[in-house]
Amino acid sequence: MRGLIPKLLLAVALAGAGVPVLAQSAPPAGSIAPAAPAQPRADETNAERARSQPGNNAPLWRAVRESGVVEGTTTLPGVEKGVLIQRFTQYPGSAHTNAGEAWRQVRNRWLIPYGGALLLVVVVAIGLFYWRRGPMGHDDHAPATIERFTPLERAAHWVNAGAFCLLAISGIVMAFGKFFLLPVLGTALFGWLTYALKTAHNFAGPAFAVSMLVMLLMFARDNWPKAWDLQWALKGGGLFTGRHVPSHRFNAGEKTLFWVGMFWLGLTVVGSGLVLDKLIPDMDYTRGQMQVAHLVHAVSTILMMCLFLGHIYMGSIGVKGAYRAMRSGYVSEDWAREHHELWYDDVKAGKIPAQRSGAATPRPTIATPRA
Repeated sequence: MRGLIPKLLLAVALAGAGVPVLAQSAPPAGSIAPAAPAQPRADETNAERARSQPGNNAPLWRAVRESGVVEGTTTLPGVEKGVLIQRFTQYPGSAHTNAGEAWRQVRNRWLIPYGGALLLVVVVAIGLFYWRRGPMGHDDHAPATIERFTPLERAAHWVNAGAFCLLAISGIVMAFGKFFLLPVLGTALFGWLTYALKTAHNFAGPAFAVSMLVMLLMFARDNWPKAWDLQWALKGGGLFTGRHVPSHRFNAGEKTLFWVGMFWLGLTVVGSGLVLDKLIPDMDYTRGQMQVAHLVHAVSTILMMCLFLGHIYMGSIGVKGAYRAMRSGYVSEDWAREHHELWYDDVKAGKIPAQRSGAATPRPTIATPRA
């Protein structure tokens, strides 16, 4: 019975494509039927594969591909619903004649190994930098009297940060989890985990997109490139020398993260994600379009995660007082002068209000013990 099901499926596929399926006719009455030829061992092989690899229907699709079937007939609405297997390559330089197989090879041979290696290199580089350099800046015990971030800015940031972390973790598990989680959890638990994370991925995506657009509108003005950013970039922001380089509210590194990581890569990630979720109107959503969207989405997210890893490091343990600024919204005059001197000068000159929100009140700084 197990060997008969693939044959019936293949017969239905061939018939739907207009390929005649020949049936063996019965011998005339009274005649002697010729001796049946020896049955090949295909049925035994299929039965053995069904026992050792349940659910593996590769032989069926291999037979469909070798039969030359390109498109059959179907009553399902939409484009390419009658196409069983893609026949033409859509990726330049690929040696495969099947577009689906070409996409699979690009994903498995390029995106997964090189993307995973790039993420590991960034993590190791950040660890080595922290080991050699340690947290930058000085301990800040002065009262926090300058409002750096308003409640709305902090709310948008934390919603975006939470959605990004959930998207990144779920994406890493779905892309690389079979290498480091599947052997530990087993197929059943790993399957449930990836299904749950995939569902969470779909719900976190809109929250990330909306909060990202809000942040782009709120922070675009202060992230516009200025002349002093070039000087900051040429000196590397003092990351390796330890010497202070003046900057305004956001330095050149933060502006690069804003325009490259959030604006360019962020919009690319959101746009390709909308295609994968089939939320763009007036699109056919062919296999080729979805495969290209997947490749664009994967490359953009890997590059975005690499940039945001540096941002998370600098905003948490890399710079003393940076996390407290986003948590409470306030910084001291000493911290502002040390890290954003040009911005501090404008605040002291009255060009920028020290209390930016309507109900802003100074909050005391939580003293950090010296190491």
